[in-house]
Amino acid sequence: MSKSMTTVDTTNSSANTSDSMTEVKTPAGWKDFVAISKTGIVFSNLITTFTGLWLALHFTNQGFWANIDTVLWTLLGTALIVAGGCALNNYIDRDIDPVMERTHERPSVTGRLSGVQILWYGFTMSALGTVFLLFTGSYAATVYGLLGLFVYVVVYTMWLKRTHSLNTIVGGVSGALPPVIGWAAIDPGLSQIAWLLFLVMFFWQPPHFLALAMKRVEEYRKAGVPMLPVVAGFAFTKRQINIYLVALVIASLFLYPLGTVYVIVSALLGVGWMVLGFSSSKFKDDVTWARAMFVYSLNYLTVLFVLMVVVTLF
Repeated sequence: MSKSMTTVDTTNSSANTSDSMTEVKTPAGWKDFVAISKTGIVFSNLITTFTGLWLALHFTNQGFWANIDTVLWTLLGTALIVAGGCALNNYIDRDIDPVMERTHERPSVTGRLSGVQILWYGFTMSALGTVFLLFTGSYAATVYGLLGLFVYVVVYTMWLKRTHSLNTIVGGVSGALPPVIGWAAIDPGLSQIAWLLFLVMFFWQPPHFLALAMKRVEEYRKAGVPMLPVVAGFAFTKRQINIYLVALVIASLFLYPLGTVYVIVSALLGVGWMVLGFSSSKFKDDVTWARAMFVYSLNYLTVLFVLMVVVTLF
């Protein structure tokens, strides 16, 4: 797969971004800091982190309320590290965000926040998150948290996002670590269940993010970002999505220790997504199909991880 692609001249947008970053016309508000924290991403990561915590407590026969301090420190630490990483991502992407419709109104682009403010916020949130994870008493949870931050900010945002179409695949490691962080806070030795949670999250991300890339393919092309649909086209991308989708369903079924109800419901969720994935020809165009896949991916993740918690209550 070629790493090269047609580039665009973003000199003017970079210059405009630089000017806007140095001339903040109005004081920054708390909503601006919330915006660069990407609260949607933080929330989804907290769902998977909590599931890791909950299942670790369940399979090690430990009480939830007896470990509530560890649960709270882990969730708070993870939330802050994720928010810090998202802020640093905003800072690094200031040159391409003005070109893309979904990002051109970020505070990092409009000038509501200066580059210095974003850097301080990103590093401060990341540092506080690290400290709070240390409060759990689990060095393993802290290491996995920092690993996720490194992969997202350095490996994905600073390197692969700009250079190779494997960006979202390799970068997916960071998104797959939150349930491992949660488990490690309770059981640093981890278990097969913890790594299966990692695989579920790792295989979930390509169908999710590649569908988004198909929806926004022209924006990524204009920004010079080598997302898979840009460099390889829709047909190849759809095949990759379906390959990862099948792997995801298989990985999710290996969590059969969660019980029969989990296996049945997760199988139905997975089969429903695969039916959608292999029926792209029934949609009026590939972008419409990608939009449906993206929406399903969000619902699938939420329902699946909530299901993992619910089935252990009975």
